[in-house]
Amino acid sequence: MKRRAFITLLGGAASWPLAARAQQAERVRRIGVLMGYAEIDPAAQAQVAALRQELRKLGWEEGRNIRIDVRFPAANADRVRAILMELMSLRPDVLVSNSNLVTAVVHAEVRTIPVIFTFVGDPVGSGFVSNDARPNDNLTGFANWDSPAMSGKWLELLKEVAPHVQRVGFMRHPETPAHIRFFKSAEAFAPALKIKLVALDVHDAEEIERGLTAFAGEHNGGVLVTPHALTLTNRDLIVALAARLRLPAIYPLAFFAKAGGLISYGFDPVIQFQEAAGYVDRILRGAKPADLPVQYPTKLQLVINLKTAKALGLAIPESFLLRADEVIE
Repeated sequence: MKRRAFITLLGGAASWPLAARAQQAERVRRIGVLMGYAEIDPAAQAQVAALRQELRKLGWEEGRNIRIDVRFPAANADRVRAILMELMSLRPDVLVSNSNLVTAVVHAEVRTIPVIFTFVGDPVGSGFVSNDARPNDNLTGFANWDSPAMSGKWLELLKEVAPHVQRVGFMRHPETPAHIRFFKSAEAFAPALKIKLVALDVHDAEEIERGLTAFAGEHNGGVLVTPHALTLTNRDLIVALAARLRLPAIYPLAFFAKAGGLISYGFDPVIQFQEAAGYVDRILRGAKPADLPVQYPTKLQLVINLKTAKALGLAIPESFLLRADEVIE
């Protein structure tokens, strides 16, 4: 064999292990995403888009080294369970869950695959993690607020823009531990604000409509809407009912106010999905959920819809407008 040919052959042989390793390094990893929204919901699409965009920045390109399977079971636990089984058959490397309702189903069914949750209230009280600093088992992620005292802040803001309110319907999903803690905290704050708190327990759209309509039968009422897949997927109904029944209402996320709600105070879910991408990246590179602490929002947004305020006959204090992060004219 000629010397040049021998060197070429030897060089090619030496490169085979490198090529094999490169091919193995570029194997496609699968990410399953379960959203507590309807697929047509623009808020859900924005959050998933943020996850995809941030993963691209971190070097994960769909079609090359990852595949993202997104499903939208909304606020139906049975549908969540069925779709989760479908995703599990695809053998995902990591799951991303959204909302307490979805995460509760995932927690009950998934024991070995890492799970990154988003938009979850009270992850410790809900049993998803043993503690925030070092989660147990296979779950960690991004929670709503680190204190049930948030419900007291919601009551204060509602009373500030609608001082005539003396009764507040507290819309909650009664089986969600975070909502129980929020309600107890609100009960402690209510007397100082001269507010009577009324639990509005809801499980579906019919209960939402029936509960709000009955509550509006007495004067000087307002509404506090807690965060849950049920309230997210029915937000247009809730906002429309509040307007028709002339109930000042405060909501946990900005897209409620942008849909016509009076005021909102809470975090930006898009930011949580960006941060979740960082945890997905770290897990795909070998980190364990127990090494990734549960994180809480560091920035909250206050949004007011002046058009809705005017329709309700409310004069919003200038000091309130100056504090708002966004004023919808």
